[in-house]
Amino acid sequence: MGKNALVGLQEVFASNPSIRKAVARSLQAGKLRRLKSGIYTTNTSDPIEIVVKRNLWNIVALVCPGAVLTHRTALQAGPTSSGTVFVSGGYDRVIDDIPGMKIRQMKGPGPLEDDHAFLKLHIASQSRALLECLGGVPRGNETPYLPQREVEEYLDRILDTGEDRLNHIRDKAREIAPVLSAQGSFDRLDSLIGTLLGTRHVKLESPRAIGRTADRPYDDARLELFQTLLRDLNVWPAVDRRDDAPAGASFTNISFFDAYFSNYIEGTEFELDEALGIVFENRIPRARPEDAHDVLGTFQVVGNRAEMVRSPSSLNAEGFLHLIKTWHATIMAGRPDKRPGLFKEEANRAGDTRFVEPAKVEGTLTQGFEMSRLIRTPFGRAAYLMYLVAEVHPFDDGNGRLARAVMNAELISGRQRRIIVPTVFWIEYIDALKKLSHEGQPRLLARMLDAAQEFTFDVDFSTLDRAREELGEWNAFDTDSDSRLRRRSRPSS
Repeated sequence: MGKNALVGLQEVFASNPSIRKAVARSLQAGKLRRLKSGIYTTNTSDPIEIVVKRNLWNIVALVCPGAVLTHRTALQAGPTSSGTVFVSGGYDRVIDDIPGMKIRQMKGPGPLEDDHAFLKLHIASQSRALLECLGGVPRGNETPYLPQREVEEYLDRILDTGEDRLNHIRDKAREIAPVLSAQGSFDRLDSLIGTLLGTRHVKLESPRAIGRTADRPYDDARLELFQTLLRDLNVWPAVDRRDDAPAGASFTNISFFDAYFSNYIEGTEFELDEALGIVFENRIPRARPEDAHDVLGTFQVVGNRAEMVRSPSSLNAEGFLHLIKTWHATIMAGRPDKRPGLFKEEANRAGDTRFVEPAKVEGTLTQGFEMSRLIRTPFGRAAYLMYLVAEVHPFDDGNGRLARAVMNAELISGRQRRIIVPTVFWIEYIDALKKLSHEGQPRLLARMLDAAQEFTFDVDFSTLDRAREELGEWNAFDTDSDSRLRRRSRPSS
């Protein structure tokens, strides 16, 4: 083999008979470094631990070709904090002579049907990894097993995406348990999943899992606010602003302006013509694709007749939670980093308003939603449900747009004109929310929403041009803080 035998090799590679002599010469010349017997790196400058960390999985594949990444390594998709990787292979062994990492190979079956190929390795399926992690007693961070608490939290995160996925994992675990000689592990996994789903009862250790299976914890102070708002809305003289046209051009046009202004309030600002192009011509601005998807996603909800004629208050609590998750997933589809359709895992706030803690989101929404049934008018229920979602703030982002979509679905399903909060009125809208949240004063919210509905009811949405003209007459697009929501002129009779 000539002097170019080592050209084109990866940063970390295994020697073989065809290049053995060239490797020996290069090693002697200081052009290579040995990581362990038979494994070398062409990098002679970076710290060896950095090289190993960068090439971790390639090294595992070179040292243990055909092995399966298993136990906590598969479930956590990475090594332990000290760099240990667990694999399943033909026999037990420990490889601990590589700087910065250790591989513990345990005797076990090769890849099963649902295990995924990865380099020259496989990664255990979730079902297999969960059975393996429950197969022994965890003693510190360097054992292949996980504490029950961590397994519970993992399962609970999966449950956030739906019961079907958790049931699928259990079904697959049942199938492969005999192959892994893991019937005991399956019994533990089955009990944990059943308890999270409410069909079994075993003692849980994770606060997150306990909160899901217990009577859902809720925010007492928020429920008092909701009760205050409920009482006020039940005495508010709601005006019957009937709208019998939840379809056709008028519905499409009003839905567009609903989505446009709802996003403007949240800081997603487009010129009107640009927003029209996004919604009706699928023109996505190259520099702002996420913002464009916010507008489009909102329109896909508020402009969907089948969705908007559904009365949110007519659902049961679980149906309501499913509805807002589904709508949020559509509204925020362009921002995967905001976890569309998943309730928040970290506390959020706006200014000096700290919203409901993540652990209390479902309980507060459930309790608050049940109270909405006591409100007598579509306007009252719409205002209440809007405030419920806005005040709980159940998602990482997109809560305001979602809250207004819920409000308008309640109005539309009740044959009432929806409420648009235009740019010129956004300060009054925010002030009304704060007045209730900080001072427990609900009347401003009802008054503000009533004014916004009166304005929306006055505008003719039969054509986009007509709507645009009349919205301009109402100062709806004004951003000047001195402007007010009032009509500058009246159409001639």
